[in-house]
Amino acid sequence: MNTDLKYQIALTLLPGVGDIIGKKFVSYCGSAEAIFKETRKSLEKISGMREATIEAICKPKEYLNRADDELRFVEEHGIRPFFYLDADYPRRLLQCDDSPLMLYYKGKANLNANRVVAIVGTRNITEYGKENCLQLVEDLVADNVLIVSGLAYGVDTAAHKASVKNGIPTVGVMGCGLQQVYPAVNKKLAADMIEQGGGVLTECMSGTSPDRENFPRRNRIIAGMADAVVVIESALKGGSLITADLANNYSRDVFAYPGRVMDIYSQGCNYLIRTNRAYLMESVQNLRYVMGWNVEAKVEKQTVMFREYTEEEKLIMDSFGSNAVVGLDDIIVNSGLPTTKIAAILLSLEFDGVLMALPGKRYQKC
Repeated sequence: MNTDLKYQIALTLLPGVGDIIGKKFVSYCGSAEAIFKETRKSLEKISGMREATIEAICKPKEYLNRADDELRFVEEHGIRPFFYLDADYPRRLLQCDDSPLMLYYKGKANLNANRVVAIVGTRNITEYGKENCLQLVEDLVADNVLIVSGLAYGVDTAAHKASVKNGIPTVGVMGCGLQQVYPAVNKKLAADMIEQGGGVLTECMSGTSPDRENFPRRNRIIAGMADAVVVIESALKGGSLITADLANNYSRDVFAYPGRVMDIYSQGCNYLIRTNRAYLMESVQNLRYVMGWNVEAKVEKQTVMFREYTEEEKLIMDSFGSNAVVGLDDIIVNSGLPTTKIAAILLSLEFDGVLMALPGKRYQKC
């Protein structure tokens, strides 16, 4: 039995502990298990710690037993739980303050793929929407992406099916536990996605029903784990616009297909474009241009041969690890250098052709 994981799961069950406050407690105490080992007196000193939370920590049997049940469930069904500090946790989500403390994943896809595109839209997809969705997915084959959506009716289903058809790994983020697939009609599709190298992902523990309030929370995962969000079709109200707003708040690039002004399920997309909340999407080339994926269109820079890095430059370059593209936030965290110093070093590395700036405050090795 994984003791650390047991306490991590139990942490998510405590009353008064959400994603933000839970991370704060872990940072203060050092680990999830350490929280449960603290004395009442020490717990009372932690800012934001409520009396109900203290009571639950001091009498944790109920929560630890439920965590044991969950551990048995994930082991029996081949599910991988990811705590937010785990290496396999989606790193893009870590840039979002309200990212889940815990995720449950069944699948084979790398959630930290170099390029992740979320495709969302109405459940009432039209033929126009289907054509755009299928063409987009087909065109993305050349870009080596992971496609993320919500496994719902309409656009989500079309995106997942097209991904499976074209051999692109795709992950469905659900608003319920992994004891079921919702909607049930997509059970075979989910199995095909896993078999094809994709998967299904949720923050919900087993037994959680697909209740209405779970889906707006699900949308923040879709927006947060992607580099770009593409809205195929949407009315003026709905989950797709919520996802687009979340993506904008997370500094993700949002794209939307325009439609006729009188079409209900184009009104949301037209609104996003009109209010500068989304880039106009006419073809995959729009996405590639904004995201800097047009390799052939890049201006060639002469890289300085045999360049010796300063100690501070080494810290910047070490932030990339094995990744070709890294966000500015990751560079700041990993290097530990002051922001003003980082900006100057990045500019110098750009001039020497070592790095290239990309949209969305990201940098790519040349």
